[in-house]
Amino acid sequence: MGVLEFQKLPVNTLVGADWKTFKGITQGQTIGKGYKTKYQLTKAICRLLSCLKPIQDRRYDKRLKDQAINMEPVFILGHWRSGTTFVHNVLAHDKHFGYTTTYQTVFPHMMMWGQPMFKKTMAWLMPDKRPTDNMELNVDLPQEEFALSNMMPCSYYDFWFLPQNMLEYCDRFLTMKTATPEEHRMFRETFLKLIKISLWNTQGSQFLSKNPPHTGKVKEILEMFPNAKFIYLMRNPYTVFESTRSFFTNTIIPLQLQKISPEELEKNILEVYTRLYRKYEEDKKLIPAGNLIEIKFEDFEADALAMTEKIYRTLAIPGFEAAKADIAAYLDKKKGYKKNAYKYETRTVELVEKHWDYALKQWDYKLE
Repeated sequence: MGVLEFQKLPVNTLVGADWKTFKGITQGQTIGKGYKTKYQLTKAICRLLSCLKPIQDRRYDKRLKDQAINMEPVFILGHWRSGTTFVHNVLAHDKHFGYTTTYQTVFPHMMMWGQPMFKKTMAWLMPDKRPTDNMELNVDLPQEEFALSNMMPCSYYDFWFLPQNMLEYCDRFLTMKTATPEEHRMFRETFLKLIKISLWNTQGSQFLSKNPPHTGKVKEILEMFPNAKFIYLMRNPYTVFESTRSFFTNTIIPLQLQKISPEELEKNILEVYTRLYRKYEEDKKLIPAGNLIEIKFEDFEADALAMTEKIYRTLAIPGFEAAKADIAAYLDKKKGYKKNAYKYETRTVELVEKHWDYALKQWDYKLE
C-alpha cells in the first residue's frame, strides 16, 4: 500500500504537466473555495518540475522525432467502465505491443531521463489497488492516455480538475465538434509524440491504445493513421451507468479544483454518454472494412482467450500464437478476481431507460 491515500492527495496530477499546459488549463478558471491550497501546491511543484522538461525535449528531437511509426496502432474504444481496462491488460501481455504506462500518465516529460528516480518515488507514494474497483495499480502497468492532459491544454480529462466545464470539454476535446484548427493540430502533434515515446519506453513495435476519449475521435485518428485497427466494447448500460457514476464520483474528489454537485455530475454523465455514442456511430462508417470489431464485454469476460484470438484474426493483428501462453497465464491469475456487484435501484433503471434506450435496443441489453 502506498504512503498516500488516493482520496487525500495534497496535490493533483497536474504536478507532472509542463508549465505552458498548466497555464493553458487553469488560466482564467475559477478555483473553488477550499481548493486554493491544493492548487497553489500543485502549481509550485509543476513550475519546479517544468524546468526539467527541456532535457527530454532535446532527447526526443534527437532520437525519436523523425522516426516513422511502422505499424498501424490498435485502439481499444468504449465508454468508461465498459471493460476497456481488462481488455487492454490482456492484450498488453503480447510483448510486441507498446503502450503508455501508469508512470507516464503523470510524468510524461520525465520519460527519456531520470525515470528510475521519479518512478521509485511514485511507486512509494501511490496505492497498489485502484480504489474504485480494486484493479491492480503499478507504475509500469499499461494505462490509458491520461498523459495527454499533462502534455497539452486541450484534453477531455481536464474536466477532472474543472468539472463545471465538463460539457464544454465534451464538445471541444472529446468529440472535437467545436475544437479550433489549432486544437486539432495540437492533438495530432501531441498524440504522435506520446505514441513514439511510449513505444520507445516499452520496446514495442505496435502501439496499443486504451483511451475512452478516443471513442469520440475516430475520424481524427483515421486522419493520422488511415489503416488503424479498432476494438469497440459494449457493456450493459445499467452497469455502465452505476459504475461510471461511482468511478467519476470517487476519482474526481482528489483531482478537482472546483466543486460539482452529485446531481450535476450525474446529469453530465447521462449527456456525455449520448454525445459520445452518436459521434462514434457517425465516425465508424469511415473505418476501412476489416479494421473494426465490436464486442460485448460480457462475451469477452466469459471466454477471454477465445475472444482475444477472435480479435487478432478479425483485425489481422500478428503474433497471437507467440503471445498465447503469456495471455493465458495472465488470465489464469485473474480467475479469482472479484469485480464490483451492482444492484440497480428503481431510479437507475428509469434514468437509463429514459436517456439510453437507444443503446439498450441496438445492443439488445435487458435488465438482469
